Amino acid sequence: MGRYLVTGAAGFIGSHIAERLLRDGHDVRALDNLSTGRPENVAAVRAAAPERFTMIEADVRDLEACRRACDGVDFVLHEAALGSVPRSVEQPGESTAVNVHGTVNVFQAAREAGVRRVVWASSSSVYGDTPTLPKHEEMPPAPLSPYAATKWAGETFGRVFSATMGLETVALRYFNVFGPRQDPESQYAAVIPRFITALVRGTRPTVYGDGGQSRDFTYVDNVVEANLAACTRGPGKGEVMNIACGARYSLLDLLAAIAKHLGVEANPEFLPPRAGDVRHSQASIDVARRLLAFEPRIDFEEGLARTVEFFRRAA
Repeated sequence: MGRYLVTGAAGFIGSHIAERLLRDGHDVRALDNLSTGRPENVAAVRAAAPERFTMIEADVRDLEACRRACDGVDFVLHEAALGSVPRSVEQPGESTAVNVHGTVNVFQAAREAGVRRVVWASSSSVYGDTPTLPKHEEMPPAPLSPYAATKWAGETFGRVFSATMGLETVALRYFNVFGPRQDPESQYAAVIPRFITALVRGTRPTVYGDGGQSRDFTYVDNVVEANLAACTRGPGKGEVMNIACGARYSLLDLLAAIAKHLGVEANPEFLPPRAGDVRHSQASIDVARRLLAFEPRIDFEEGLARTVEFFRRAA
């Protein structure tokens, strides 16, 4: 069994990765400052195997904390980040400090500790608003937001650490991940938990723009599988690869599907588009298929049903 560090383990995706690792019999160390992560997520992870789980409450911007966290681990799964395009537009310096400087700290600490590989969370946002679909890894990045720019910068540092400093790295470009534990309350919450929560509460969901924008929504279990595969498969030389399902749905299609699951009518409130948002997004997952033998096991419909049920029970 392996020893893993999961940064951002109190967050949505990080908690699912950490829980899965524990259930598979591995030892897990978590690093999270709980600024956006949730204590209840830590409790859920710890419950999976408390004897094999340790928590370090610290910030990835603290290099010494990263060194302590990386000491003695085999793999690092780096999920810690300050997410959200709108937040990055409002707080570009903060987003850069966490997502760029924090990621470099993780790379540096992992290299010093002799970690075998760092797999980390990049984003489909690096592609920008190109009309070409599906988006593939050979396309030139064209970020439209500070958040997207931080992820592109992280990819560049990952390649440098691999090429020049001997650290194996892999960047996974996530496409609109959703599932249980995603925070619906933050002003920067993702669209699926916001829509579900609004309809469960009987309030009008908010749609920014005309609702025709589309996304390649990816259920969180697929992302977990990709992270685990990327630890040991592929060359680990700074590769970037899309992690998605390879299909897309408009926001209005999404809202209608959620309303159908809940047996309610959707009556959205339309507001102006948000700065930095792209119009359409869909992934080619050919590289992940080739390097990781990745196949999304949970499709959009099944993932949405599971997610709706989770939030319905939590309401």
